[in-house]
Amino acid sequence: MTAVKFNIDTVDHAVQTPDVELPWAALGLKDNEFQRVVEILGRRPTAAELAMYSVMWSEHCSYKSSKVHLKQFGDKVTEGMLEHLLVGIGENAGVVDIGDGWAVTFKVESHNHPSFVEPYQGAATGVGGIVRDIISMGARPVAVMDPLRFGAIDHPDTPRLVHGIVAGIGGYGNSLGLPNIGGEVVFDSVYQGNPLVNALAVGVLRHEDIRLANASGVGNKVVLFGARTGGDGIGGASVLASESFDAGKPSKRPAVQVGDPFAEKVLIECCLELFKASVVEGIQDLGAAGISCATSELASNGDGGMHVELTSVLLRDPTLTPGQILMSESQERMMAVVTPSNVASFEAIMDKWNVEYSWLGEVTDTGRLIIEWDGEKIVDVDPRTVAHDGPVYNRPFHRPTWLDAVQADSFSADRPADLKAAVLKLMASPNMCSKDWVTNQYDRYVQGNTALAMPDDAGVVRVDEETGLGIALSTDANGRYSYLNPYEGARLALAEAYRNVATSGAKPMAVTDCLNFGSPEDPEVMWQFAESVRGLADACQELGVPVTGGNVSLYNQTGGVPIHPTPVVGVLGVFDDVARRTPSGWREDGQAIYLLGTTRNELDGSEWANLHGHLGGQPPAVDLGAEKTLAAILVNSSRDGMIDAAHDLSEGGLAAALSEAALRFGVGARIALDELCERDGVDPFTALFSESQARAVVAVPRSEEVRFNDMCTARNFPRLRIGVVDAENGALDVQGHFVLPLAELKEVHEATLPNHFA
Repeated sequence: MTAVKFNIDTVDHAVQTPDVELPWAALGLKDNEFQRVVEILGRRPTAAELAMYSVMWSEHCSYKSSKVHLKQFGDKVTEGMLEHLLVGIGENAGVVDIGDGWAVTFKVESHNHPSFVEPYQGAATGVGGIVRDIISMGARPVAVMDPLRFGAIDHPDTPRLVHGIVAGIGGYGNSLGLPNIGGEVVFDSVYQGNPLVNALAVGVLRHEDIRLANASGVGNKVVLFGARTGGDGIGGASVLASESFDAGKPSKRPAVQVGDPFAEKVLIECCLELFKASVVEGIQDLGAAGISCATSELASNGDGGMHVELTSVLLRDPTLTPGQILMSESQERMMAVVTPSNVASFEAIMDKWNVEYSWLGEVTDTGRLIIEWDGEKIVDVDPRTVAHDGPVYNRPFHRPTWLDAVQADSFSADRPADLKAAVLKLMASPNMCSKDWVTNQYDRYVQGNTALAMPDDAGVVRVDEETGLGIALSTDANGRYSYLNPYEGARLALAEAYRNVATSGAKPMAVTDCLNFGSPEDPEVMWQFAESVRGLADACQELGVPVTGGNVSLYNQTGGVPIHPTPVVGVLGVFDDVARRTPSGWREDGQAIYLLGTTRNELDGSEWANLHGHLGGQPPAVDLGAEKTLAAILVNSSRDGMIDAAHDLSEGGLAAALSEAALRFGVGARIALDELCERDGVDPFTALFSESQARAVVAVPRSEEVRFNDMCTARNFPRLRIGVVDAENGALDVQGHFVLPLAELKEVHEATLPNHFA
């Protein structure tokens, strides 16, 4: 389907009509930004140029409010952190060397606003977009994850979002044949009008297969392939992702992309064959900003010049204007640079997979991105001014005036006398209940390489069948912690993800992040963002794990009410052999249960405080030195066969860890708290519900107790034998306090989500 004729706003016409009014504000540009475009061009922009600048200078694409802070991820990198990093920040996704010539690429991004407007398609295309980032690096995608945050579980709009978003993630990922190996499901009223739908994808490749996004080689051909371009997703990056929701504004439904996972599955196989045949010189997926992004970034990263004929773009809708074609975020599209000698080979592979393509133009040495429409020039720009040299804001920020009072309001509710009832209440709560209702809608084991998945602490995937080489992944965040202290909250998010990877037995190696915040134009929100980035950068430096890339999602608020600062952190770990992975639950009767770490009276921001409607005080203290030592113990113990189960302590504390470890395989335990309470100076309730960090519970075979204790002693790390696995009585027996049958615990734990959404 070819485009129709329009009265085109050409470059010559723009020169001749400097006073034409253009809708720059409606496209998301500020007055000063529009004036800057005029200054760069030395004239008013054409309608097509305005479309390009508006999407590429949007908050979502340009990071104009965040890049001054994000540079800390590079500034604070030490030489040791770069040892395994093959590709870092700035490309479609980071790439990490995992040994034996294998590499892994992974990244997490947001699709928050589209998922509120149109839950199914918003979530589905979030998965599709992040998977294409992985493809564009030259990798085969092998797994996805989905950190999700919804409003109150009993709000009347929550079922619409939960059903649509979960179905969208499952529908797209399952159709691609990608296992969903983990994530989060959190409910909090602060996300009511602005759910968070973050999507992570991971792919594997050989070192020699790495592909970068640049257009080099004068005379090389530029080709667009995959799905046709339609009207869905027009302005998605600038309109949906770069401003707050406001009920008084018109519907944004047309800006939501529509996905076709089966087309993407074909695209994956087609791209992998292109890579194997060494047919493409550079490649770029078309996500946010569509052709505007692909052409300007490829040109800017390469020799600096490109000539494109836009009428060659294959369309689903012939009424699209040139500006709309440039802005459209239609899914399942890729752009590549191909040498003339490889054109025939490229076309043969396209024909084999029945993928449509159109030759748009070629790489030049002019330093200009020239786009024509039916032979008439409608874009003539320096591509760097579009893709990389956009606005940079040092937005004002200050510590919120209300924060002192909030931090002084420590949780002080009475300790419940009935600890059994308290554990049942905790494990039935929306955030601590079983997420099986969600994860059962995902295929967790397709491809046959999933070694661990939800509800284990980390997802584990085998990379090499011959050696057993594999990876572990975990994503974590706690918006309540970050609300109380953004700096510490970001460090806590990293610490938990790092710890979860270590409990599986993998050595943590690299980080990706999705930083979800309110409006950067609010100085208090901007302070939360600045503190979170500072905290995460400092923590990465201390733990020795680099940030390889990620995403910033701002304007997550409805009206003037922002979400809690929510820095989602994903950590990648590596196994020499996934056969030694450690599940989060125990199975063998008689094994000793040890608690690693120290318990303190840390209930502020906890799930127990949340159940009582309290949010105040300071979050748990972070000790990254202790986290590193704990991780080393967990990894070495797993590798050397000293432990058969490990579960981190985080939200819900020891009560949640013991409950989940027992429920994992339906095997009970006898637990004694007296020595723990005496050693750490806490009461039994605090021992169970405190959320002190750098802690884990492990199950140790009797034959390994001496070796295990010697390892902890050598590292001067606190540990305490608190119980024994008891496969006979089918209960969690906290001696002297309560006996909780696992059948009763399982019933309340698994009923919450079905009761609300089934």
